[in-house]
Amino acid sequence: MSKSLIETEKRKYEKIPTEIFSDSETASLHVAKEIADLIKAKAKKGEMAVLGLATGSTPTRVYTELVRMHNEEGLSFKNVITFNLDEYFPMGPDSLQSYVRFMHEYLFDHVDIKPENVHIPDGTIERDSVFEFCYQYEEKIKKSGGLDLQILGIGRTGHIGFNEPGSGKKSRTRMITLDKLTRSDAASDFFGIENVPRRAITMGVGTIMEAKKIILMAWGEGKAPVIKKTVEGEISDQVPATYLQEHPNVQFIVDDAASSELTRCKKPWLVGPVKWSNKMARKAVVWLCAELGKPILKLRDEDYNEHGMGDLVTEQGPAYNINIRVFNELQHTITGWPGGKPNADDTQRPERANPFPKRVLIFSPHPDDDVISMGGTLIRLADQGHDVHVAYQTSGNIAVFDDDALRFADFVADFHDNFRLGSDDVRHMYENVRDFIQNKSAGQVDSEAVKMIKALIRKGEAKAGVRASGVPDTNAHFMNMPFYETGKVRKMPLSEEDINITMDLIRSIKPHQIYAAGDLSDPHGTHRVCLKAVMEAVTRLKNEDFMKDCYVWFYRGAWQEWDVADIEMAVPLSPDELMRKRRAIFKHQSQKDRPLFPGTDEREFWQRAEDRTRGTAMHYDELGLAEYEAIEGFVRWKF
Repeated sequence: MSKSLIETEKRKYEKIPTEIFSDSETASLHVAKEIADLIKAKAKKGEMAVLGLATGSTPTRVYTELVRMHNEEGLSFKNVITFNLDEYFPMGPDSLQSYVRFMHEYLFDHVDIKPENVHIPDGTIERDSVFEFCYQYEEKIKKSGGLDLQILGIGRTGHIGFNEPGSGKKSRTRMITLDKLTRSDAASDFFGIENVPRRAITMGVGTIMEAKKIILMAWGEGKAPVIKKTVEGEISDQVPATYLQEHPNVQFIVDDAASSELTRCKKPWLVGPVKWSNKMARKAVVWLCAELGKPILKLRDEDYNEHGMGDLVTEQGPAYNINIRVFNELQHTITGWPGGKPNADDTQRPERANPFPKRVLIFSPHPDDDVISMGGTLIRLADQGHDVHVAYQTSGNIAVFDDDALRFADFVADFHDNFRLGSDDVRHMYENVRDFIQNKSAGQVDSEAVKMIKALIRKGEAKAGVRASGVPDTNAHFMNMPFYETGKVRKMPLSEEDINITMDLIRSIKPHQIYAAGDLSDPHGTHRVCLKAVMEAVTRLKNEDFMKDCYVWFYRGAWQEWDVADIEMAVPLSPDELMRKRRAIFKHQSQKDRPLFPGTDEREFWQRAEDRTRGTAMHYDELGLAEYEAIEGFVRWKF
């Protein structure tokens, strides 16, 4: 079979052309080049390039690259007309969450586009003028010659623009009521779902479908389920993005993580020949067990043959041999000694026996990720005598309620008054904080004093959390990485200063083990940036002598667990250890009951953590391995 036929066969479940890139940055550069090529081709003909633009975190790197092309390569936007997809309603153009402000901050203020060529839905018009505004918006698109290229992201409900489930294929620009899930996803930008507008003005599906070409982008595991539904599912108004299956010139650009649920990625043996490495075989066997509800050692030749895996049996079979090998591989991932067991044969163990004890450095993006995501392993490492250090990469100050900040400021002021410490400064500080919070508008950035109080609250909680885990709080390091300290959900790009801070800490500790959050699904993006800083720092330091004896392990955050087939170290937890982990999580009182940015999962973080680790243990049990109360999983990065 030719290479092109094999490639076609791999995509046989896909109804939309989908291109997969290794990461979002590479994918974004590809999209930016396509936009630039269109602008230049139109300019050469003396024509205007009419672009439909999107907002949100997905296209930001595309806009950054377009700005770079303008500054360094002379890409001109003088022949560009833009129409944005949507805007919240009501929404002032200068508001932090305004898409007008977003577009100017990321693109328009940095290129030579003519102001009269920029069109964004107006969130300030009177309610009874919306219909006429939307009609005129459509007319402007038509008079411009129609959209040459429409850029889209995709919401987890499958919405494009703000066309929520139920939107019709022929819908036009209009006001729409936002879905609860959409509002929940936007809550972090507005410092709470109660501040998210309930309405928005959006281009309709019919408007979008009239674009000559459409590019939809999606990044991260969080988008993987809706990408599968859109690309492989049936057309439905409950997933408006599926209408794109009927567009004659549409392309999906996704990263590896967003493609992970597509059949060709998750179950490639169902769509064509595969190279049966041990890792691929393990993935297939774990899937087959789940599909049939059987443990590994009960799989038979016919189970493989009837589920697209006959060639695996032909190459490596019979089934008994494959089952034993995969069972042993999974068995060897389980260890009660995450730092290595001294004076033991470590041939089949995921960690080395020596040196013992080890210096361990755990990077925690927020001040509670350590105990939430790997608290049981943290406790185990401390109990087994390792020198454990925890590095809190950001202050987490935006995730503290105003009332908590006011309560702590009030305590300090009363403390000084009651003990007659004689300082008016503290009382003045409290009054300033109180006045600021009482007069604070929705989404307003905190004052420096409020940010400091919120950071101190989380710092104190982090210290209490490590003490509860058996680690002295002198081993808690607060990095306060500069990219985070904006006071807003939208952060600055990762800088050399962030990387240097990370490198300096690694050099000072010289760890034998590094743990870092490998959770790319974090909806707020902080985990992704923090991971990038660690990976860059480790890469730059890898030739230093102490790094040659260092293992790097990735854990997953509160949003998603590693697949069992990918786990390389599984640390089982007893019921008592799980309770100790829960108590450590409870030390983070500002995040207890109802965190400021909970995402769409209504469970508390301790509940998510326990359900997730119990789920992993149950999966191991269902595969026929030992039954544990809970398991925390890790994947090694072989830098």
